[in-house]
Amino acid sequence: MSRIDVIMPQMGESIAEGTLSKWLKKVGDEVKRDEPIFEISTDKVDAEIPAPSAGVLAEILVQEGQTVPVQTVVARLETEKGALVGAGAAPSAGAGAVAGPPPAVESTPAAAELSHPSAATPSVPVHAGNGGGNSFEDRLRTKSSPLVRKIAAEHGIELTGMRGSGIAGRVTKKDIMQYLDAGGAAPRPAAPSAPSAPIAPRQAAAASLGTMWPTPTAEPGDVVEPMSKMRALISEHMALSRRTAAHVTSFMEIDFTRVARLRAKHRADFEAATGQKLTYLPFIIKAVVDGIKAFPVMNASVANDTIIYRKQVNIGVAVALDWGLIVPVIKHADDLSITGITRTLNDLAGRARAKKLNPEEVQGGTFTITNPGVFGSLMGTPIINQPQVAILGVGTIEKRPKVMTGPDGEDVIAIRTCSYFSISFDHRIIDGAIADQFLAHVKKTIETYPESGL
Repeated sequence: MSRIDVIMPQMGESIAEGTLSKWLKKVGDEVKRDEPIFEISTDKVDAEIPAPSAGVLAEILVQEGQTVPVQTVVARLETEKGALVGAGAAPSAGAGAVAGPPPAVESTPAAAELSHPSAATPSVPVHAGNGGGNSFEDRLRTKSSPLVRKIAAEHGIELTGMRGSGIAGRVTKKDIMQYLDAGGAAPRPAAPSAPSAPIAPRQAAAASLGTMWPTPTAEPGDVVEPMSKMRALISEHMALSRRTAAHVTSFMEIDFTRVARLRAKHRADFEAATGQKLTYLPFIIKAVVDGIKAFPVMNASVANDTIIYRKQVNIGVAVALDWGLIVPVIKHADDLSITGITRTLNDLAGRARAKKLNPEEVQGGTFTITNPGVFGSLMGTPIINQPQVAILGVGTIEKRPKVMTGPDGEDVIAIRTCSYFSISFDHRIIDGAIADQFLAHVKKTIETYPESGL
């Protein structure tokens, strides 16, 4: 009999765990090599995980919704069809079937990784090292989620000196918030939470903002469901960004009439030559790149009392999904033409919706563009995507009557294709004048876009 372990993969260097969000196969199903068998969610990306070998799915050891460390055995494949034991005999994750580290069951779908291994599941032996933060336990604690590490850094807390409620003492967000609430006392072991835990991510976000409100309760007829891993992470990241950056938003109206005419004139030839659909967004990205070159602080990050000016221009573009929001990144956008931007943009957006993105394709962004205008929104005040310092919001592009100056200096009313742009920026390092000059630069680039730019 030959069985192959299927493990929770490490989707990037900083990823310590993943949530098994959905099984695409059931016990007894035949699978082909590289055929997707389950979906995972991490704090970076949602992805489908392929089978490491052809065979039959013999055991499922981690159930949907469970969060487990990377390298945990989540299932086993039987590569000899005839040797497969009956599905009824397959041990479950709670029956001590996991040979590797025990799965961590989240009390909530948030990024606070609270684990409660089954009583029947043996604990992972943890051997303390000789100090200096080099033991397995120390390394695991310091590999807490990015949010936990950020809160610890802001409050001068050394994670290696704490023992949390996660696997092998891993410090969770709940632990560190309890530690701060207690005035620096050792964190209390977390108890299993009640079924009403779906609102916990909102409580956690509120705690990080220094405020709390009463827990809402469901009324008869209400529907209560847990947040998905992605939704919980978006909740935490947005609350953290509002707490971190001094948000200010400016608006300008952009005249797209020239770009609209260029697009209409060259669209057929462009699409025939490239096989790509030509939208307004590549023109916007190109204008943003030019603006960043003129105002490099828009492409920076804040590190305590220093400013990091990013050399690379990596443009993140928010993509709305049925199950949440993801921001794939166009790397080295300043090196790409309109054709190159279009190809990359369409490829990333398509694979984002198909859950085919790699972790590195949603990392490393230096500036973000969000386009709620595709849903008809006129304007908005988007939240900065940390650790960036600015985000551009694009309103709907539509025809409007505008008062313009005629050839003899008289006022005339003309029909123009326009959009409202907003720039949310971090006032800690970007003054309003700089943000407005940047947005004015983007406006001028779009309104005077050269025909040779295609």
